Amino acid sequence: MLGFLGVVLVAYVVPGPDFLVVVRSATEHPGKGRAAALGAQSGLCAHMLAAGIGLSLIAARTPVVYAAIKLAGAAYLVHLGVRAVLAARRLRAGRETARAIRSPTARDDASRGRWRSGFAQGFLTNVLNPKAALFFLSVLPQFVDGGGSTTRQIFLLGTLDVLVGVAYWFALVAVAARLRALLDRPKIRRRWELTTGWLFIAIGFGVAAGAA
Repeated sequence: MLGFLGVVLVAYVVPGPDFLVVVRSATEHPGKGRAAALGAQSGLCAHMLAAGIGLSLIAARTPVVYAAIKLAGAAYLVHLGVRAVLAARRLRAGRETARAIRSPTARDDASRGRWRSGFAQGFLTNVLNPKAALFFLSVLPQFVDGGGSTTRQIFLLGTLDVLVGVAYWFALVAVAARLRALLDRPKIRRRWELTTGWLFIAIGFGVAAGAA
């Protein structure tokens, strides 16, 4: 069990698409960051369910399906990156302020909008990441006891993975949210949007190249 926890923690600590989505969302608003974290973990639950009933194995062994999932994930990451770059350009043109991009309004509809946006970004980024599915197919089975129900153990270990992730992401959100005061400065916000945007785009093209 300790070995499994160690592998899980390393997987979370190494930055990836989920990390970038959660951090960027948290710097816009802590609530959006938490929503992105819950979205990412919900995507992980979808992978766990797919692995438990055999869908992930079928997808992994079907090159066309696997490549299609990778390309869809790559396209979504590029989409997020383009949105961030365009936001940075609007800042430079003076059509938006840093605070406007973050939309820290107290209105209920804006709050719900932030939550839906953050959750959707976290969920889609994770569920369209084949590496998350491969974790349940290649890494997690190494910690399954052959004497018990494989499916049950996959769900138990997967649930532990999800819970550890929620705790880690929420702690990361608390840290990232402290950057909001610094990012109130339009110049810094613009550089942040450009940096995260091009990172999303680079990761997206990297994923697409791997699917070719």
